[in-house]
Amino acid sequence: MTVAATAQIISAKKLPPDVLRAAGGSIYAPRGAARRLFYDRSPEIIIDGPAGTGKTRAILEKVHLVAERWPGSRCLIARKTRASLTQSGLVTFQKHVLPPSSDVRFHTQNQQFQYPNGSVVAVGGLDKDSKVMSSEYDIIAVIEATELVEADWEALSTRLRNGVVPFQQIIGDCNPASPSHWIRRRAACGHLVMHKSTHRDNPVLFDAGSGTWTERGRDYLAKLEALSGLRRDRLYKGLWVSAEGIIYAAFDREKHVIDRFAVPSDWPRIWSVDFGYNNPFVWQCWAKSPDGDLYLEHEIYRTGRLVEDHARDIERIANGLPKPLDVFCDHDAEDRATLERHLGVTTTAAYKGVRPGIEAVQARLRVKQNGKAGLYFFRDALAAADPELADRKLPTSTVEEIEGYVWDQKRPDVPVKCNDHGCDAMRYAVAGVDDLARRNAPAEIADFNLLEL
Repeated sequence: MTVAATAQIISAKKLPPDVLRAAGGSIYAPRGAARRLFYDRSPEIIIDGPAGTGKTRAILEKVHLVAERWPGSRCLIARKTRASLTQSGLVTFQKHVLPPSSDVRFHTQNQQFQYPNGSVVAVGGLDKDSKVMSSEYDIIAVIEATELVEADWEALSTRLRNGVVPFQQIIGDCNPASPSHWIRRRAACGHLVMHKSTHRDNPVLFDAGSGTWTERGRDYLAKLEALSGLRRDRLYKGLWVSAEGIIYAAFDREKHVIDRFAVPSDWPRIWSVDFGYNNPFVWQCWAKSPDGDLYLEHEIYRTGRLVEDHARDIERIANGLPKPLDVFCDHDAEDRATLERHLGVTTTAAYKGVRPGIEAVQARLRVKQNGKAGLYFFRDALAAADPELADRKLPTSTVEEIEGYVWDQKRPDVPVKCNDHGCDAMRYAVAGVDDLARRNAPAEIADFNLLEL
């Protein structure tokens, strides 16, 4: 069956076929939520579910089908940042959706795929939205829609007015997030339709013919099942839940994670470091505003590398930035000496009082009367995602840790020591800037059981 024939079935509002054939004969067989997506013409759609269910593939296949079926149509593939789109959605589109023999060509200057029939599939990030928001589209596909704020989603929706395709539609994929996320609120109000995908929807993981998991499926699900806490609930079970006993309950991605701006050169920089090899090594560069607010400007979050290797990356990233006012480090003497030798900086042993440090971070996350918080994270602060951590579905940045950073249920005053390396480095920075070592010296001696040993 050709793409045109398939699209005619869909446009006639009949159930989609079991197999869609893309140009060149490659086969894509939508199942479950992906199959429902192909005949749903709702203006706003989210396909959600646990990790690895084929959500991104489904929305990109629909984009490709629309571009093939309606000559002259305009589609957009978008993500919150252009860099993250390159690392994720575009790889899937080019490697799995577009057949090798396709005549579709990518035009670098225009940042769009040009189809022989005149259709266009543009790509863009909302961190560089001038081009994205200046065009009109028939279909917009958003990768990882939970990264957007509701205003982003609504702004994109205003660009759905190209009028070539008989239905104008914005679709997004995502893993579950907080139950109070705007996507859930928007669905509850009837503004968007949600389709729940499962691991059985992905033919790579599940063989529908035999009703059994493939070898790859068993291995992949074992990785997800081994996760703990919030990440297991969301990425394995597909639940929209918040962590029980979450420590930084005031953290809100819509408020605290912001687009980069040009940080003035006279703002002091503070570095914080949590050493690790098997566990992540974390380096954070914070900019301190005249009001005393901290902005995470740059971050390294990587496993399997030596301190001297990280030092070279820090030197490259920090080139052109002011020298750090302070460098607050984990207490490993050898690693500190290595860092000092390679970077020519003096480090300070970080204040290790856990509870006072957490309370200081909590205070900075609260929004003040002036509408501002005392702690922010640049959306693109991370230098590069660690591929091994990403493959294991573990946090790849401090922001990804925060929602799963929880109190130990058996020891209510102590956080769970798991996936907390960025949170530790953040606490070192805040404790150093707020001078907790001096302010809490008596409490530290009296309450030594709350110190990290």
